[in-house]
Amino acid sequence: MEKKKALVIDDEQVVLDSVSKILTNEDYEVDVSLAGQEGRDWAIKRQYDIVLSDIRMPDIGGMRVLRDVKRAKPSLPVLIITGYASVQSAVQAMKLGAADYLEKPFTPDQLLKAVASALDIAFTETPQEQNLIHKQEIIKVLERAASDNEFFTDLLEHAVDVLDEYDLTGPEKLAILTRDISWIEEHIGPLTRPQKRWLELKRIDDIW
Repeated sequence: MEKKKALVIDDEQVVLDSVSKILTNEDYEVDVSLAGQEGRDWAIKRQYDIVLSDIRMPDIGGMRVLRDVKRAKPSLPVLIITGYASVQSAVQAMKLGAADYLEKPFTPDQLLKAVASALDIAFTETPQEQNLIHKQEIIKVLERAASDNEFFTDLLEHAVDVLDEYDLTGPEKLAILTRDISWIEEHIGPLTRPQKRWLELKRIDDIW
């Protein structure tokens, strides 16, 4: 039987070593990356059965890894690794296409169960549509963010939950929250300056 191949992306070497050892002992082939961007590129270019990504990393976070990997390979399961402070964001990531999340510190049994569950989900569920479908809904969100300060603040603080009232897919919500201007304009056309207000926002503490 061919071994399952896993990619682990985390900026902490101790986490990479731990996860790699646990999965290798269970007969997985494991690649590891200390950088979000490198790991994302590997996930897209190489063949894996599952990707495990930390949610907070110095270069690009797990949400962008999730976004780009799922666009390129919709059926490839992405498991989010998170610390206590980011659990809420990891839960939101599941609404946006992540197969599951794993909170640090975790036991070998917790890791193996989460990986097995993510693989089962990928095998049984139909991948989400990754193209932009609801153009007018996205424009509504962007224009409201430009004119409604309370909504703008809610987007910053509550992210996915605020977008639930709109008819948007998980990938569309993720594009907005990761402020993917180029992808949105590719499908909608050039945005106005007010429409870009939310998308051009930069935060120091930014997991998106």
